Amino acid sequence: MGIAGDIVIIVVASLVGGLIAQKLRQPLILGYILAGVLVGPYTGGVTVSGIHEIELLAEIGVALLLFALGLEFSLKKLKPVRHVALIGTPIQIILTIAYGFAIGWWLLEWDWISSLWLGSLMSLSSTMVILKTLMNQGWMGTLSSRVMIGMLIVQDLAVVPMMIILPQLNNPKTGLPLLIPAFLKAALFLVLMIFIGTRLLPRLMRHIAQWNSRELFILAITGIGLGIGYATYLFGLSFAFGAFVAGMVLSESDYGYQALSDIIPLRDLFGLLFFASVGMLLDPGFLIANLGKVLAMVVLVALGKGIIFAVLPKAFGYGNVVPLAVGLGLFQIGEFSFVLARMGIHTKSIGPEVYSLILTTAIMTMILTPFVSGLTAPLYAFRRRHFRHEPLQTVNLPRTGLRDHVVIAGGGRVGQHVAKVLQGLKLAFVITESDYRCFEAFKAEGLPVIYGDASQTIVLEAAKIKTARLLLITVPAIIVSQTIVRHARQLNPMLNVVARAEGIDQMKALYDSGVYEVVQPEFEAGLEITRQALLHLQIPAPDIQRYTDEIRRELYAPLYETTYEYRTIAQLQNAGNLLELTWVKLDSASSLNGQTIGEADIRSRTGASVVGVLRDGTFFPNPDAEYRFAEGDIAAVIGCYQECGAFQTLSESAER
Repeated sequence: MGIAGDIVIIVVASLVGGLIAQKLRQPLILGYILAGVLVGPYTGGVTVSGIHEIELLAEIGVALLLFALGLEFSLKKLKPVRHVALIGTPIQIILTIAYGFAIGWWLLEWDWISSLWLGSLMSLSSTMVILKTLMNQGWMGTLSSRVMIGMLIVQDLAVVPMMIILPQLNNPKTGLPLLIPAFLKAALFLVLMIFIGTRLLPRLMRHIAQWNSRELFILAITGIGLGIGYATYLFGLSFAFGAFVAGMVLSESDYGYQALSDIIPLRDLFGLLFFASVGMLLDPGFLIANLGKVLAMVVLVALGKGIIFAVLPKAFGYGNVVPLAVGLGLFQIGEFSFVLARMGIHTKSIGPEVYSLILTTAIMTMILTPFVSGLTAPLYAFRRRHFRHEPLQTVNLPRTGLRDHVVIAGGGRVGQHVAKVLQGLKLAFVITESDYRCFEAFKAEGLPVIYGDASQTIVLEAAKIKTARLLLITVPAIIVSQTIVRHARQLNPMLNVVARAEGIDQMKALYDSGVYEVVQPEFEAGLEITRQALLHLQIPAPDIQRYTDEIRRELYAPLYETTYEYRTIAQLQNAGNLLELTWVKLDSASSLNGQTIGEADIRSRTGASVVGVLRDGTFFPNPDAEYRFAEGDIAAVIGCYQECGAFQTLSESAER
């Protein structure tokens, strides 16, 4: 069957390898590489015959990987950690390249080109492995994860200039002078794509989207990505570079998210071929023969990159657990190093020995990542117990200390609003905030705030969670909320927790985590807007209350029907909702004018209670039975909506 049979062999082998990797909780790409090793030329058995043809198809996988990267690229993701990402990451890449060059030049005694390639390949970490690890460990959304993801994004972008520069070093006399024209071509291509592509491509996609053909839409985005990549190749630049720029341009259009969701399956399929082709070049015999050298490289890479990654966040002002988490998380060699290594083999810039050593080291560091990263919490706890640790930055905390107070985890707009209400009521509270801009804003407003991530135990301890009365979690990320709840419960098992959720599944998860009350901001806001609209349309208040109660019961029905605790909470909420505060204005024809509360016998006739009266701008709370109504009074009445409705009817009646 030729190449068709080879593809079938690779797909089936990758399925087996992927299942094994998933079972072992490893990234799927390791399973694909393993599949490539098994069907490659060095292991015997079932072997792919057309390796060269598979390598050509794998080039499409590289282009689609970078096309998807361009679609995902957004400066907004870098904004919270822009300094360490945009400045610190280039410093990290340069330091790692120098470190890798030293290893290759002095320890391995390679030539300077191979040593430089070694440093460049070492400088990149694995986005796929880190994302998988962070999700499994529940660290996604924390300050440490944001720093890591920001640095990974910049690393992935650095692949593009590396693909332009490194192959030219193979022949310095002729290659280096070509770098300036290459960069000029790249700059010209970017300008053309930005000023022409941003105008033409969105119009083309809009025209195609109007036909509502999913197949045509997928074909269009694939053709754009690969077609522009091929045009870039004809222009004298990298095929993958063009695909990346095409993705970056499309990401700014209205169709970027749909394009990304449609291209991902195709990217994963061709990516499978790429990673399998990487594995085909791995020689198990080389690993056995050079086991000591490989293990030494793993140790050198892990220690060197770990130290560099730990020092840089510290230099940019990140303290406590962040440097340790970043150092233990980003020490591995990443998947884009495979892309560069394949290019190095293709351009004969590096030899098979360099390739095999880098590939083997990369795979082993990837496998070690979940285990090494998992040491962050115990090592940080050990450090805090046995060594002096830096104090958290705190401002405006009360001199008398914090006790019987409210802890607001996460500032943001919701947390800031809650804080101002509590401040107005003179209730004790403290905010924990990991965004330094928000921290500075709270500091300027005189609010008590701690700079730190509430998902870290040390931050909760600084907020005196053990003596707190209530914990409010305003962050929207469910994993972060669950982490905060888990740590808070360990420190204060009796603490009541209120959190926000996005959807019924998150509500269940938070209730299972021990949260006392869960709020859905979007739902409550929508319900309030609906209530206001119905009031404006002069729908009777009892009908509005009945409608909103039915909507709430319908939304929360899955919770109430499955679990007793949820049903109990619902009953308590509904009991509170049965009491309604209604304001009723007495006009000139009101039957209550001139009567006292006792004479009107309001309680026995309606069941409602008058809890206040507003007269001529003066509010009279809890008026007694001798209070006499007058025209223009605005009475505050409390009761269920039927009782409040009965009072309104009484106030409008002309009969005594």
